[in-house]
Amino acid sequence: MSVSAVGASPAFAYSTMSARPANAGRGATGGAASGAGAATELSTADLRLVSELKARDRVVRAHEMAHMAAGAGLVTRGASFSYQTGPDGQRYAVGGEVGIDTSPGGTPEETLLKAERIRAAALAPAEPSGQDRQVAATAAQMASQARMEISRASMESAAGRVQKTYASLAGESTAAGRQLDAYA
Repeated sequence: MSVSAVGASPAFAYSTMSARPANAGRGATGGAASGAGAATELSTADLRLVSELKARDRVVRAHEMAHMAAGAGLVTRGASFSYQTGPDGQRYAVGGEVGIDTSPGGTPEETLLKAERIRAAALAPAEPSGQDRQVAATAAQMASQARMEISRASMESAAGRVQKTYASLAGESTAAGRQLDAYA
């Protein structure tokens, strides 16, 4: 799966199959057979390859669907697949990606929530790919920065409240004719 950001587009990507070419396993005579019925007759090696391709297709599609389900609301484009044609002439998905919006939110709080959802979407499949883990790490970094911004804003707000309190106390004391010394 590929997570695509708006603008720069990282993606959750399920790496392509390191499989043999579609004609692998065919003997010197098993590949380009002559005759009309030969196209449907597959060697044992071809049947094994078709079985592997079918299994890979199921895994790739499930992997991308997990990203799409967990990334609902963040998906910018549906799953796209890379295919390999098997010896039976059918196309099988051997890799794929799903586009996900990884741009920051409007506020640090929105960015934090979004980063957590991006991370969850990246790690949703049973076996996240290297690209998935990279996207999850980037989302974790985005979340950490958002937390720091939230904390800084909270500290600035608290400092402002303390300053107003001191000013208020100083104003009341002066109004009452008393003096207040405040030490920080």
